[in-house]
Amino acid sequence: MGQIRVAIAGVGNCCSALLQGVEYYREGGPEPRDGFVPGLMSRDVGGYLPGDIEIVAAFDIDRRKVGRPVREAIFSPPNCTKRFVENMPPGGPVVRLGPVLDGIAPHMADYPDDRTFLPSDEEPCDVESVLRESGAEILVNYLPVGSEEATRHYAEACLRAGVSLVNCIPVFIASDAAWAERFRSAGIPLVGDDVKSQLGATIVHRELARLFSDRGVRITRTYQLNTGGNTDFLNMLNRSRLESKKISKTAAVTSALSHGIDPDDVHIGPSDYVPWQKDNKLCFLRIEGEGFGGLPIEVELRLSVTDSPNSAGVGIDAIRYCRLGRDMGLSGPLAAPSAYFMKHPPVQCPEDEARRELEELIADHRTWKRTRGASSTPPCTSPT
Repeated sequence: MGQIRVAIAGVGNCCSALLQGVEYYREGGPEPRDGFVPGLMSRDVGGYLPGDIEIVAAFDIDRRKVGRPVREAIFSPPNCTKRFVENMPPGGPVVRLGPVLDGIAPHMADYPDDRTFLPSDEEPCDVESVLRESGAEILVNYLPVGSEEATRHYAEACLRAGVSLVNCIPVFIASDAAWAERFRSAGIPLVGDDVKSQLGATIVHRELARLFSDRGVRITRTYQLNTGGNTDFLNMLNRSRLESKKISKTAAVTSALSHGIDPDDVHIGPSDYVPWQKDNKLCFLRIEGEGFGGLPIEVELRLSVTDSPNSAGVGIDAIRYCRLGRDMGLSGPLAAPSAYFMKHPPVQCPEDEARRELEELIADHRTWKRTRGASSTPPCTSPT
């Protein structure tokens, strides 16, 4: 069906995993069995395959990346995710210097160069102009957690350039009523906020919480503690940048419950930076519940994942569903893709319900292709 023209804000580990994944699955990846391709939740989304994603623009602030082709820059320090595609094709668009704004936490300057960001002293580009010139259709936001001003800057550029946003960080754009209305009024679809990993701490915690609730066990206390050694965890040592992250992760879990729980009995969020873990993330999860006869039930779990690739497949799907929204002329937050792929969507709903609505969106897109624009009512209409 042709390419999906994508721009990236933040050429970090998540961008590296995404670009490697596009190439890995473009070349076939693992052999499908019974229609199942290991590593992908969806091989085909409305006729779009992972290899249809084309990176046409990239923005970063680090002088080791700015000015380099993006397919080279993704392996520059401080990136540390695993390289699972050895022969990446050369080239790609040159990484442009974006505005720093609040994209770097002050404490990052206290760490060795190979762990932190080294800001370029060049003049930042005009993001809107680059988006227009590149022909980008979708911007993926991979800025560091806590980049409130910087995210709003890129969102404004998207609105002016007519570009969709897939917001993978916990700065609330799709789930903020005012921003959602601005994208809706501009006729631009978006997906957000704060990407879920494919099988990460949030989705495992959320599904276990729902299982407790569905089986009549009242959760009385729970925690989720996460450690890692990439720049994301180093950045989040500044606790002032974590407010929206904790809100996003907590809401993703507690929304799965059929009963209330005291906020003091829920602790969910990043816990510490362990340099030698690199891009490996460890989750330590505990749920305490009250079962039949008031008797206790407890679960403890340790989850180990390669953090950035664990979210890349979700990003690939979110991009493709966002493109379906553009094809059909939808606008504003796409509720089903946001609910399925993001921790803090405009509307939280159970995974099976969101998945069912994604299938309805695919069917709607199939109808649109047959009629080329005939009106149809999408299942994921967001509230104002």
